[in-house]
Amino acid sequence: MAEEYEHVYKIILLGDATVGKSHLLCRYIKGNLPIQSKATIGVEFATKTVPLASGGSIKAQIWDTAGQERYRSITSAHYRRAVGALLVYDVTNRISFYNCKKWLNELRASSYDDIVILLIANKIDLINKYNTNEKENVKENVGSQEIKDTVQEINTDVDVVLMIEGMEFANENNLYFFEASAVTGYNVKEIFEFLIQQIYNLKSRLPSIRDSNTLNTLTNTLTNKNFNTNLSSKNLSSKNFTENFTGTKNLEKNSRQFGCLEQNCLTNNCIIQ
Repeated sequence: MAEEYEHVYKIILLGDATVGKSHLLCRYIKGNLPIQSKATIGVEFATKTVPLASGGSIKAQIWDTAGQERYRSITSAHYRRAVGALLVYDVTNRISFYNCKKWLNELRASSYDDIVILLIANKIDLINKYNTNEKENVKENVGSQEIKDTVQEINTDVDVVLMIEGMEFANENNLYFFEASAVTGYNVKEIFEFLIQQIYNLKSRLPSIRDSNTLNTLTNTLTNKNFNTNLSSKNLSSKNFTENFTGTKNLEKNSRQFGCLEQNCLTNNCIIQ
């Protein structure tokens, strides 16, 4: 029997080689890690149908792109028509973090303007830079000069990328930010489902101007005085997320995970976890 689904979303995984993109995908699709690790050649592809609590389902087409320079022309061609992306770096490899800007520029040059992008700090199982209280302090003070100065003092490990640095990059580039570990499975299911939910919410609010048949509808909608009241916020609250996705009620216990920082990230759609 053929699977039934309402929408098909093309999602891209991008970032340097060896940052763990394939492991994140394998963990999400199969629930485990590949027996043998090997570099992605060109582009690999997987699908997953995700049910919605409100009814229906979403089919995610997830494209795992190679991080090597020699495949760049092949991988960038697959950015077209993507509606969501996970930009991944390795927290133990500072170069992979620096290269995120290059990957982001290439993605935005070839994809839709409204593409939803998550910045993923992967391999956090390899470090334990902050205890819980220290992480909360960073979250509360993201953007402050004191925290920026502290980064320079704390970061004695040459390659380690601190959480605050990822948060700042996400803040500056209007991205959502998550920490994750493909090895332990930490946040893997959550980041994919959050991305899919954000795309669904965005598509549900606005008719697509990419479809010429909806252009007149969009024009008429923009003249409706109630339009702005129906679009109160682009940000997804923890409550809405947990109510709209099947099997995610347990996420409601940590409202900070899917809520924007009230003071510094609200207008920049920066999600911290």
